[in-house]
Formats: sequence, C-alpha cells, structure tokens
Amino acid sequence: MNNLFPIFLKLENLHTLIIGGGYVGLEKITAVLDNSPEATVTLVSPEIRQEIREIAAGNERLSLIERKFEDEDLVEKDLVIVATNDKEENKRIKSVARTRHMLCNVADTPPLCDFYLSSVVKKGNLKVAISTNGMSPTMAKRLKEVLNDALPDNLETAMEQLKAVRDMLKGDFAYKVDELNRITSVLVEKSEIKE
Repeated sequence: MNNLFPIFLKLENLHTLIIGGGYVGLEKITAVLDNSPEATVTLVSPEIRQEIREIAAGNERLSLIERKFEDEDLVEKDLVIVATNDKEENKRIKSVARTRHMLCNVADTPPLCDFYLSSVVKKGNLKVAISTNGMSPTMAKRLKEVLNDALPDNLETAMEQLKAVRDMLKGDFAYKVDELNRITSVLVEKSEIKE
C-alpha cells in the first residue's frame, strides 16, 4: 500500500543540503535545480564531480563545500538529501537529521527516506509527479515519458483561460468549484462513437 502524502515544496524558501558529490549527487542536484531553479542548495563532499562544479559556477544559490560531511553542516538547513557511497555514514547522517527533526532522503535506501524524489512531467505551470513508493524509479521514468507524450503542449493556454474564468466568477467558494468542474468536465468525458 502506498501511504505517501504528495506535496510540492517551494524550495526557494528552504535551504537544501545535499551530501555527496558523485554521480548520484549530480543526479540529485540536477533534479532539485531543474524543478526549483531558485532553490538555495549547499553540497558537501570530499570529492565533487566536474559537472557539479560547472553547475555551481553558473548558480550563485549553489554552494560547494569540498570536505567530508560534519554534523554542523545540518545547521540552518531544512531538507537533507544524502547521496554518498558509504551506507553506514548514510544511516548515521539520517539518524542525526532525525534528532533535529529534518526531513531526509537517503538515495537508493527507501527505508531511510522520509520522502522520495519523484519523476516529474512539466508542461508550463502543470507539474505531475510520479512515485512508485520507492519500488521502481525506472518504472516512474517510463511513465514520465508516456505522460509527457500524452499531455498536449497547449495546456498552459488552457490553464491561463481557466484562471481567468475563475477570477471572473462571482459567488462563494462552492459555487466557483461547481462552475469550474462543469466547465472542465469535457476533459474527462469519453466521446461517443456514432454508428
């Protein structure tokens, strides 16, 4: 059973710590910045891939600290993503983060994760996050490809028009919801086949 609570975070209002500067660290920093380009991120690792250095060179909100993680690195951070190749250290970092009431993701170790990073389909302001409850990131990646192809590129225009309609509607909240549901019902109605 998937008991995950889906949520979209405004990372520009938080400070994210990524621990690990290898391939997985690169994957995580890329995912964070692709989805939240204004995020403030600190990455700590004794070794940092050149690709991460290149990203940091063009992003003043990304700080690199080239040394082994220290517990003090958690100070004034809101979210932690652990991406080292040392399983015992990953477990220890998760434990320290827990004592500080911080949400933590330990890459490729679902039992140590408070949250998972999802595969994301983006069409303008629409974002669809896909999770397999940590079971199969590859399946999530394939579903992302299917949805990306299936969703039309002109969704942004439709969303802008619906926002304008919502802004023009008079009445209480329940009335507005009913009207918007009526207007958008064509999106889910199955077309009748005429014989």
